[in-house]
Amino acid sequence: MFKRNIYKAILITIMTVSATSCNKYLELRPQDGITRDKFWQTKEQLSSAIVALYNAMGSTTSQFFIWGELRGDMVIPGLNASQDDINMVADNILPTNSITNWNNFYRAINLCNNVLDFGPGVIERDNTLSREQLNVYLSEALTIRALLYFYLARTFSDVPLKLTSTSSDSDLGQISKSSQAEILNQIVSDLNKAEGYATVNFGTVASDKGRVTKYAVNALQADVYLWMEKYADCITACDKIINSNRYALVAGDAGWFNALYVQGNSAEGIFELQFDNQFLNPFYTMFNLPLRYKAPADVIDNFWGLDDVDPINVKDIRGVDASVRQSDQYIYKYLGLSPTTVRSTDNSYAHWIFYRYADILLMKAEACANSGRGQETVNLVAQIRTRAKALPKSAPVTPPAVTDINGLNDYVLQERALELAYEGKRWFDLLRHAKRNNYARLEILLSALSRVIPADAQQSALNKLRDKNNHYLPIYQNEIQLNPNLVQNPFYR
Repeated sequence: MFKRNIYKAILITIMTVSATSCNKYLELRPQDGITRDKFWQTKEQLSSAIVALYNAMGSTTSQFFIWGELRGDMVIPGLNASQDDINMVADNILPTNSITNWNNFYRAINLCNNVLDFGPGVIERDNTLSREQLNVYLSEALTIRALLYFYLARTFSDVPLKLTSTSSDSDLGQISKSSQAEILNQIVSDLNKAEGYATVNFGTVASDKGRVTKYAVNALQADVYLWMEKYADCITACDKIINSNRYALVAGDAGWFNALYVQGNSAEGIFELQFDNQFLNPFYTMFNLPLRYKAPADVIDNFWGLDDVDPINVKDIRGVDASVRQSDQYIYKYLGLSPTTVRSTDNSYAHWIFYRYADILLMKAEACANSGRGQETVNLVAQIRTRAKALPKSAPVTPPAVTDINGLNDYVLQERALELAYEGKRWFDLLRHAKRNNYARLEILLSALSRVIPADAQQSALNKLRDKNNHYLPIYQNEIQLNPNLVQNPFYR
């Protein structure tokens, strides 16, 4: 990926173009003329704007984890958890909870909008910028914006949709929310355009994994279509990745953990947010002593299981000392250098993996389960379980019947928990399965969360969860106060 040592200078430049006077996502106030006259002049400046997009996502990385995991059933608060963390797990969520602050997302979205609005003009000022290179940059901005809106739509449901940059005082405005359906349709439109613009490779492994390629676009398309219950489209997007023959499951041998989570950018990686010694991730302080978040004490037993005869040598490679260190409930994927060695503070640069090949196989398996292609579901899950040396106790003794839609969906959901633990997927997976067919399977949420919600809060929380409006977070109170056109989400009015 791009050199990190230019990050600070670039981000300062771009954020000067988007400086804020009142900490409000739609009130980004550069001086009139700075954007057009001082910055968007050369292909080097445009390239630096793209660098800023990826680094701006770095400021949202902890929220990718928190929004995707904290309301699920595989994370509980640690000793260093805030009251907001504790309230989130107990489903005692108020609009004053700082976890609901979406400011960093909209800052990053505005950077994408800057590229989309002003990037095309650079080709008129710098004749060394080719149309092909410009289109690649635009594909990156479109896809990153789509990814950020996808997180917002799944977390809050209806959110403001801002598709133009706030580049001068005359652009300012306080906009109301768009529906989740409108947001999703815009995401689909953006990704279709991005797919046509994107490159299949950048020429280096780090860039091919750390920047948006055509296959990263396809991965996000698959995820969006699965959420929208457009299963044929999801399968098509997955097949583009599978049939490219560019990706494969990392062998489940002694080097599996190192390849995926220590070195990163493995044969399995499709889109990974890159960290290194100049740009550390936030996970060391989240998952190391004093723990902010940890795994429930029974998470190994409930998910991966242990072999009754030889639990040391016979185990699912994804469980003990991979996803979780059983001895102290550490969330280990981002801390471990090996099963016995924890990273130090200065090498906390495990990548954040948005999409990898195993995820694609499991998304296709889920779409097949809901498309009358149950045998493919079973076969795809078997690939994942074989690589992982999964134990029989973590799945049905025999796979579900290929016509048992609910059984097949449960089979995939369980396997996604084992394979993608702590990768920001679990809450969204549970919600997607629960809401399918007009919330035909709400019990999925109730059953899962009853395992982790504290006993003294459980009855109240489960009653709240029966209201589908509770499944989306409130809009942060500060946003409501600053924008009179924003209406609080229904459950929190």
